[in-house]
Amino acid sequence: MEFLLDYGLFLAKIATVVVAIIAILVIAKGVSGKGAAKGELEITNLTEQHKERVEQLEHHLHDEAFLKARDKAEKKSEKEKTKSREKDIKKAVKEGELDSQREPHLFVLDFNGSIDAKEVASLREEVTAILAVAREGDEVLLRLESGGGMVHGYGLASSQLDRIKAAGLPLSISVDKVAASGGYMMACIADKIISAPFAIVGSIGVIAQLPNFNKLLKKHDIEFEQLTAGEYKRTLTMFGENSDKARDKFKQELEETHGLFKDFIRERRPELDLEKVATGEHWFGTQAKELGLVDEIKTSDDVVVEACKDKTVLSIHYVQKKKITDKLAGVAGEAADSVLMKLISRGQKPIV
Repeated sequence: MEFLLDYGLFLAKIATVVVAIIAILVIAKGVSGKGAAKGELEITNLTEQHKERVEQLEHHLHDEAFLKARDKAEKKSEKEKTKSREKDIKKAVKEGELDSQREPHLFVLDFNGSIDAKEVASLREEVTAILAVAREGDEVLLRLESGGGMVHGYGLASSQLDRIKAAGLPLSISVDKVAASGGYMMACIADKIISAPFAIVGSIGVIAQLPNFNKLLKKHDIEFEQLTAGEYKRTLTMFGENSDKARDKFKQELEETHGLFKDFIRERRPELDLEKVATGEHWFGTQAKELGLVDEIKTSDDVVVEACKDKTVLSIHYVQKKKITDKLAGVAGEAADSVLMKLISRGQKPIV
């Protein structure tokens, strides 16, 4: 009897905790739902960051006398430059050409793509911000890492990069690890594609796959019904019995998507031999350069450090502020959501 009493009290405590958690979630949802979650731009001056790292290391390479003499000379030179620049700015103000006095910038973006390309939400904000301030002489570098994913997601990401090209800004895309399939769809927008020697590039193809549980359902006498209006509203299904006609139609859709993919690349890199490279295969960076898939072999670090010599290099990153409910959901919810997204996308949508 005492055991049952203790067990009942234990269940009551558990129930109280569960109710409390639910109440907190409901309140948090109500508070966060009053306004849409906003984001903000995070801007890092990579030129200054690079300079600080070099100076930090040099303090361990030279003696105090050398450093003092060098700092004194640099301050004198900087003072002279400031005076000269102030004169140029005053002159530009009088002539109405103030923008011409701004030194050129390299705007650096990062795109680490997931299967549904959800990162495009940040990319569109970053591109919009850059286009609002960019001037002649500015350039954009996108550090890209993606193995591809859903066609419409990567199609939209590519369209965001097209906005940069349409504005007349030189666009370079650097691939340090992988730009395959939908990732390469984005990369081919660039004026110049830069690849690390062993980065994976290519995979110009389309794939879709899904499990089918129809035999398992039949074995356990479980019926599955699916009603559609339109002959091809649904072709292959996970739970119904798939027909040869449905398979042929689905294969036709994959071939059509592959054709659009190739046309997209042909328009932007007309020198490519698509019959040779659009087989779904991938290549390492040095091989990709020989095939014309990329233009230059180096890392994104090489590009940034080189640009720091004569440009102000700014890293632009749009951060979406999370709602309270999103934070409470935690990593477990995101992981489950990711698995579900992969299952759905692989089953219903072609993957490039």
